[in-house]
Amino acid sequence: MTPTATATPDRLAETVSACRELIETRFAGDVERGAAAMLLDDGTILTGTAPDVANPSVEICHETEPFAAAFRLGRAIVASVCLAREAPGRFVVLSPCGVCRERLAGHGPDVRVAVPGDTGTRGDPAWITLGEALPHYWAAVFDDIPWR
Repeated sequence: MTPTATATPDRLAETVSACRELIETRFAGDVERGAAAMLLDDGTILTGTAPDVANPSVEICHETEPFAAAFRLGRAIVASVCLAREAPGRFVVLSPCGVCRERLAGHGPDVRVAVPGDTGTRGDPAWITLGEALPHYWAAVFDDIPWR
């Protein structure tokens, strides 16, 4: 696995666009839907969403699909974004929850994660490193955790 992609502003914008496109195409008739997109170290952008299930206790998050695919492909995650559409043309950025932060932590503190930006309701994220989101990550004390 040779990392080639970096989280440049253009690549991050493409990742957000891929996420929006999945929501707009897969859920054209549904308003309140979401998706996630992840930029991998080889430049690939993976997208995913959460399927509907009858029992809410077994639901998964939008990030699960691209996270699992990155693992299957043996690629490192460079950046991650999750968006929810609240109304036509109105997206909000969902910062990674604790579970997603734990999943991303295996890719190190330099993974870029999307958090709500200052642009209101357009769904334009601000980007921070996972290390900034987890300044005192609990597993950083172990030698086999790539957190330094």
